[in-house]
Amino acid sequence: MRKSFLSLAVLSALSLPAVSYAEEVAAPAAPESPHAFAYNVGLYSQYIFRGLTQTREDLALQGGVDYSHASGFYAGAWGSNISWLTDADTYKSSSLELDVYGGYANSIGETGVDYNVGLLQYIYPGRKISGKKKAETTEVYGSLSYGWVQGKVSVVVSDGAFGFDNADGSTYSELNLTVPFGSGFSALAHVGYQDFTGKGNSTFDYADWKLGLTKSWDSGVNVGAYYTDTDGKKSDFTDASNQNIAKEQFTVYVQKTF
Repeated sequence: MRKSFLSLAVLSALSLPAVSYAEEVAAPAAPESPHAFAYNVGLYSQYIFRGLTQTREDLALQGGVDYSHASGFYAGAWGSNISWLTDADTYKSSSLELDVYGGYANSIGETGVDYNVGLLQYIYPGRKISGKKKAETTEVYGSLSYGWVQGKVSVVVSDGAFGFDNADGSTYSELNLTVPFGSGFSALAHVGYQDFTGKGNSTFDYADWKLGLTKSWDSGVNVGAYYTDTDGKKSDFTDASNQNIAKEQFTVYVQKTF
């Protein structure tokens, strides 16, 4: 019995340094990847773009994917169903908007100011009516954010802008306010101005505004509602189906991010 206890004691003593050494040489944790992907899908009571309904007040299914790098570079793609091109008798068939974009976002030193610059391509697959301008549009954009406030300007660099010819240089300027107030709630406010260039296009210049409320959960589920309106003249924004796409609207949605 004494021999057994002695043997056990010796073995235990010999094993302790091995355990300690194993802890010291344990492999370090793998470094965090600089690459990140995010996904989103949402159901909206309608699709509103810069104050204008794109789906004739019908449901819109939307979704996208985003890639970001720790350096600040990012790229992504987003899509939604639409009807405004066929409603306006511009396309024989067109039911999809696809946006492809990329850019760079970062902070200005320790000032608390963030900036974001990039390029965005709007793509509208479908069959265009002969003699009509394609809706495809390319914009460059830049924004500055501080706390709850963001200012952004988008400039058209393609010849056409959403079906308007010779509209390069058209701008959309906006000011956005997002105010969080606890438990995942945020209040939203927005005002924007669309300024078209090109002969005769300035008739369609307009301002838009939005007020909304959102609620987010840690699970990635977001719900919200917002009211939008514009100062666009009914005579300028009534489509071929006699729908005023610039009138006041109320939109609700549910979204999931991954």
